[in-house]
Amino acid sequence: MPKDLFEKVRSYTIAKEAMSRGIYPYFQPLQNSEGVTATFEGREVIMLGSNNYLGLTTHPRVRQAAMDAIAKYGTSCTGSRFLNGTLELHHELERRLARFMGTEAALTFTTGYQVNVGTISALVGRGDYVIIDKDDHASIVDGCLMSFGEMKRFNHNDVSSLEKVLSRLPEDAGKLVVVDGVYSMGGDIAPLPEIVAICKKYGARIMVDDAHGIGVTGPMGRGTAAHFGLLDQVDITMGTFSKSFASVGGFIAGNADVIHYIQHHARSLIFSASLPPANAATVLACLDILEENPQIVDQLWENANYMRARLTEMGFDVGQSNTPIIPIIIRDDLRTVLAWRALVEGGVYTNPVLPPGVPANMSLLRTSYTATHTRQHLDRALAVFADVADRLDLIKASRAAMQLDVNHN
Repeated sequence: MPKDLFEKVRSYTIAKEAMSRGIYPYFQPLQNSEGVTATFEGREVIMLGSNNYLGLTTHPRVRQAAMDAIAKYGTSCTGSRFLNGTLELHHELERRLARFMGTEAALTFTTGYQVNVGTISALVGRGDYVIIDKDDHASIVDGCLMSFGEMKRFNHNDVSSLEKVLSRLPEDAGKLVVVDGVYSMGGDIAPLPEIVAICKKYGARIMVDDAHGIGVTGPMGRGTAAHFGLLDQVDITMGTFSKSFASVGGFIAGNADVIHYIQHHARSLIFSASLPPANAATVLACLDILEENPQIVDQLWENANYMRARLTEMGFDVGQSNTPIIPIIIRDDLRTVLAWRALVEGGVYTNPVLPPGVPANMSLLRTSYTATHTRQHLDRALAVFADVADRLDLIKASRAAMQLDVNHN
């Protein structure tokens, strides 16, 4: 009897079981969102689950820029950048991004996912190697799989593991090391100075995915390389518009010849419609605001540091976070989902992350903070965290699960 391709569909029941129990946390619609707050299931919640780090999604200048672009250009270019999909607006944005990043050139894509897939698969060919951190974003992994090169992985933020991998590769092979600048689940920063030094030692090029670093780390939010004073040491940097820049899309920045090559070889750019005018105009407006008011980055960090200190004092495990992404590590899958539900009912929106989004026994609530959260928002959220932690015994259970995991290993 022939195998039915859809057999896997019938056997996939876990999501429907969670739905029937009322604890399914994904694809949940928001009725309204005003940045720091949202309406969910008819109640106002404090939004601690977005990547709106600078709080610009509702800024009047940003909204107006998007509307003006639609009035001038319409809603879409309806074509690829190669053909009819390039506007002067795109060129202006790329010039501004290159200047902001301190690079010779930049190239915009329609999504951040497409940046990684297109860049990696364009640069890494047969006989080449792409070496990635085990915690790198899925789009990086997919870019590696779509390339004709060979993918190698090293332990998360483990410089000795990276060197071990590089030392075993052929000296005459092309090598690209790809790391996240800021890791989206753990909220920790890559040890870029040590990584750059090792890449130089073994003749490897380095690419930093700074989706969660641009607008967040470094002077004026210029990213992880700027944070470490390494703007001239990182070969190419990827960024997105769907976080600090209040839009959708992404870009790659670096040497002009490298960007030119990617522009003519990245399939995700060539065979996709270009960034809509309103999205490009939104990013330009965000750049204007950030360059005119760099203190908003300081406010973001003030809020993040306040919450990390308070959550730690309350006994929560926040891992190695040292950015505005602060995980609350619970470890038990069911307890994590129950905590998400209890927090929502108490007026706080977080993101539950379960395996395979995180390693086994590392289920967590991902929280993130913005420059526009007020102290009142944060203190209200802390009170709800304290109540839910007490009712669900989160802290004691998390510590017990961690000890059990340590003993098992």
